[in-house]
Amino acid sequence: MDPALDATDRKILSELVANARLPITELARRVGLSKTPVAARIKAMEEMGLITGYRAILSPLKLGMTHVTYLEVRLSDTRERALAAFNAAVRAIEEVEECYMIAGGFDYLLKVRSRDMADYRRIMGEKISALPHVHATSSYVAMEAVVEQSWMSL
Repeated sequence: MDPALDATDRKILSELVANARLPITELARRVGLSKTPVAARIKAMEEMGLITGYRAILSPLKLGMTHVTYLEVRLSDTRERALAAFNAAVRAIEEVEECYMIAGGFDYLLKVRSRDMADYRRIMGEKISALPHVHATSSYVAMEAVVEQSWMSL
């Protein structure tokens, strides 16, 4: 966290992370300032790129996307052009919830969300296997989400 942020900025961020739809008057009351300085602080944090947007967080479970698989991907080519091609293509697969380039025994770690095993098999066969430069994959099915957060506490 940027050390230039004071305790009030941190309180504002914490409240916004918990509920970005909180009215500015209520947010101001919770952090102990009036509306104008709170609005100015929020605007400054948006302009510095600390706050990058506001969005609705949907429940994958309520949408029927109850199956989570983590997938190790090894590429046949790891030169910059191949990595760029893989990155662009994997971003287009809506079922890929997260994708990280990894330093280790494989190249990428994907979090894939699907309806069930049959749906995962379809995604794997039609989409992931067709990604550029995929050499090998290993799948790990999640049995239960013990901790699952979409935000970081301050």
